[in-house]
Formats: sequence, structure tokens, C-alpha cells
Amino acid sequence: MEYSIVTHNLSKKFGSFTAVDKINLNIRPGDICAFLGPNGAGKTTAIRMLCGILKPSAGSGSVLGYDLLRNPEKIKENLGYMSQKFSLYYDLTVRENLNFYAGIYSLASKRRHQKIEEMINLADLAGREDQLVANLSQGFKQRLALSCAIISDPQVIFLDEPTSGVSPAARRSFFNIIQELANQGKTIIISTHFMDEAERCGQIAFFNQGQLLALDHPAQLKKHAVPGKLYRIEVEDPIRLLNKLRHWPGIKEVSLHGRSLHILLEEDRLAILKKYLGTEPKVIEPTLEDVFMALAKRKEGERYESNYLGN
Repeated sequence: MEYSIVTHNLSKKFGSFTAVDKINLNIRPGDICAFLGPNGAGKTTAIRMLCGILKPSAGSGSVLGYDLLRNPEKIKENLGYMSQKFSLYYDLTVRENLNFYAGIYSLASKRRHQKIEEMINLADLAGREDQLVANLSQGFKQRLALSCAIISDPQVIFLDEPTSGVSPAARRSFFNIIQELANQGKTIIISTHFMDEAERCGQIAFFNQGQLLALDHPAQLKKHAVPGKLYRIEVEDPIRLLNKLRHWPGIKEVSLHGRSLHILLEEDRLAILKKYLGTEPKVIEPTLEDVFMALAKRKEGERYESNYLGN
């Protein structure tokens, strides 16, 4: 199977509100794809449609060859899903939680024991099997929740903001497990708003206002999505300078990054900017934030042309 997930103009409306607007996805087995965007961008709604939980309002799609409209139950049987609020039973032990989920997936007795041991080892929970979940750290709860979601050995795994509220060290450990699963050929969709997490994914799907802005490898997005050269300067009062530079001719975009400014500039304006600043701006590679801002601005321009200039 070339693609494990395919959609064509997939959309979801709630009344007059369009939560997901004509998204097109092609995601291969073994890919880790980050759904990246602000809250309310449509990431979770898209995931729930792909899981067979929400019925699309328009468009089409398939997961593992099963049609979203005709075979939602088959899709549910063949995927793993982990929500932001870990679906664990805190008054049960680690082993009891795993045994419960193995039962939900109807794993036979011999297979069940084997998978529980595999999940304990995968999540580095050896020695904590009889510990109540309520007494685990947030990082161990996270890994246990993932183990419960994948105990049936699904080929597609959806992780909806799974790292919110855990430490950076726990997030890194979690991603090491995710990479191991991808190496086994599993397709993993992870929604996140952490840029460092998205950097570790093979593909990024940028969402904003229900629309898919781009789907590509992080390096390709940085190379092609930002139109022009990007410079960084560090100044004492970046906010004051930002407000001045926003209206400069030749400056396509300027954004605040701590005490630095990122300036997207037309090259023939560099000498004028250097003279004004009295310093040499440094050429930098765009960050994913820069990419997102460039994509969102481009989409806003397309929307304006369509709504006003096209009428």
C-alpha cells in the first residue's frame, strides 16, 4: 500500500462553522506526520474524522484502504488512538490497565501476556507493573497511555496533543518510542503545538483556520515556504523597533523572537537597513514559526483575492 492515509477535499462543518476545509493528505506507512497549528486550527477535528469518530460533511478519504464514510468501524478496529487526557484508570495498576485494554481488543490469553510484557518493556515500566497509576509521574502515565493505545499492534496511530503537561525530558523519551514504532512501518499522526517536536517528524501538516497550509518535510518547508532571505538582529528594545520596521518598504515580514527580530527582506533593501540599524543583520535559516507565518500570510492573501478581487 503506497499510502496508509489519503484524503480528498475532506471537510467538516458544525452548523455554519467550517472546522476543517477541503484538506488533502497523502501519508505513507512509516511516516511520522505532525499536525501543527494553533488551538482551533482544525487538527483534532481532522484526526477524529480520520479515526472514524466524526462523519465528514464533504470530501472523501481512506485509512488503510478503508473508506471514511463506508467503513468507519473497520478503521476503528485497525488503529490506535491516544488523547491529550490520558485514558487510564488511576485506581488500577500498570499491569491491570494493560490487561484491561488487551481485553477490549480481544487479545487471546497467550498473546495478551506476550503483548503486556512487550508494552512494559517498550515504555520502560519494568519494576512498576504493580504500582497504581495514580502514583506514577506524568511522564510514565504518558508512556503507559501510549502502550495501552498500541497493545493491539495497530498500523496507524493517532496521538492528539499527547505531550502537553509533561517535562521536556519526558517528551524526548516519548519521541524515542514514537521513532521506534515508525521504524517498524507504522504510520503515526501526532498533533502538537511544540515546534521542537515537529522538527523530529518526517512530515509536517500546517493547519490554520481549518485549512491545510502545507504538507512536506521540515527541511523542504524551510527551503521553499519563506519567500526571500531571512535575517536576525538583536536589539535592546525589539518591540519598539518591530513597530517601526513593520511599515518599511521592502520588508515582507518582521516578528519577535525573545530579544531578537526576524526580518524577511527584499535583498536590494539590505544596504538601507544596515545603514539605519548601524549593524549587520545575520542571515539565518527560517524556523518553523517563520514558515507558519509565511504560509498563513500567503493563504490570507489568496483568501482576499478570492473574496474581493475575484468578485
